[in-house]
Amino acid sequence: DTSPSPALARRPFLHDGGWDSTHRYFLTAANNSNKIAVIDSRDRKLTALIDVGKIPHPGRGANFIHPKYGPVWATSHLGDGSISLIGTDPQKHAQYAWKKVAELQGQGGGSLFVKT
Repeated sequence: DTSPSPALARRPFLHDGGWDSTHRYFLTAANNSNKIAVIDSRDRKLTALIDVGKIPHPGRGANFIHPKYGPVWATSHLGDGSISLIGTDPQKHAQYAWKKVAELQGQGGGSLFVKT
């Protein structure tokens, strides 16, 4: 069965997104509600719904290792100049997993994509 779960079907305007570094979790913009939905591809369940900046637009997002938060995934936003960092390691950095751990300010009024 490839149909989305009822929890996912209710998310306003799931848009685009990308995988965490393990390729288990898919992070996708629910941009009509200014949130990122985290989907566990193995369990096929909604893992988290994270508040971020205005109109998240990650493209595929960007994965990198933050010196404090460990593995993170980043998204930019169309509606403001911020870049949100979301912790993605529930094993070794559980206190930061599936939370917005930092918000960086970009150089403009919004951005379509962020990449590493």
